[in-house]
Amino acid sequence: MSRREVPVVLITGYLGSGKTTLMQHLLMQEERKVALIVNDMGSINIDASILSKTNNQVAQVEMVEMQNGCICCTLKDEFMNEIERLAVDTSIEAVFVEASGISEPSSIAGAFVNYEESTDTRVYLKTVVSVVDVDRIYREFLNELSEEEDVEDGDVINLIMDQIEFCNIMLLNKIDLLSSEQLEEVRTGLRNIQQEAEMIPCVNGEVSLEKLLDRDDFDFDDVLASSSVQRALNECEPDDEKACIDEYGISSFVYEERAPFNREAFNNLVENYPETLIRSKGYIWFSDDDKHIQLFEQAGRNASITELTPWVSAWPKDELEVLIKDFPDICDDWDEKYGDRINQVVFIGKGYEKSEIIKLVEKCIDREKWA
Repeated sequence: MSRREVPVVLITGYLGSGKTTLMQHLLMQEERKVALIVNDMGSINIDASILSKTNNQVAQVEMVEMQNGCICCTLKDEFMNEIERLAVDTSIEAVFVEASGISEPSSIAGAFVNYEESTDTRVYLKTVVSVVDVDRIYREFLNELSEEEDVEDGDVINLIMDQIEFCNIMLLNKIDLLSSEQLEEVRTGLRNIQQEAEMIPCVNGEVSLEKLLDRDDFDFDDVLASSSVQRALNECEPDDEKACIDEYGISSFVYEERAPFNREAFNNLVENYPETLIRSKGYIWFSDDDKHIQLFEQAGRNASITELTPWVSAWPKDELEVLIKDFPDICDDWDEKYGDRINQVVFIGKGYEKSEIIKLVEKCIDREKWA
């Protein structure tokens, strides 16, 4: 079987952004045979039922409904099995994957790229599209969420930012709901987060298939490196006196400190976060919990802290000794006091003084417990 014959387009975007409407439009305008994988988190796949009623061209579409889970986590194996099954059909010209609104595109793309490199499959990842509801971005992100919004919206905004950061096309949907000035504000805000992806404005997901397929092939490393967070990690040294500034006037820097944060002090900082900071993301730890890595994410005035896996240095002594023996490279960045524990956060914004942000952050460090 020859390789790289069937392009795959991964379509992501938060709930209600317009992914299904986009799919309906693409299906109606093309005669070529495509395969469609629809991922819905519900026990009843409403999206697939809508698509199946689009028009008679849908009869030529092979549709796989993936329910009760998300492609990026619980359904990875099933997802790749379906890709393999579809690849056997030599009549299929393209595969569209409509991911769940709460899927992380980097995880799906990573699983697909690994599969592509390790097998002799006919399919290859061509494009990752993030469908962006520009009206919601304008109302809830650029103009900040009102205090009446649900407390979980901080996680929602961070997920939307993750979807925007990891794509090579941003489909700016629902532009008819904004004025030209408002749309330009959204464009500028999105460019602060993702500077390389092509922006395609549209209404009701009306975009030609050629715009998604007639382009350079998706490159995982390039797309990952194009996000504001990854660029800062790649280009900014933690001990630089000044923040790195790009051509858009966005400045960023990486803060690193081995000693832990005081949880109460850090939470107070988050509650009074500097308005000049657009995006922050990184791994941290707290003095009252030396076991777990914490993921800190901020977008606008929304922030979340999520407990992750244990630090390696928190493993039981006998397991740690075996691990170090088998993987001695772990010790290359090992601190005598803290082990692998470290706070590493990327700060991105406009019009701030790096020294002032560092002062605010340093006030949260708890050095006494580990003195």
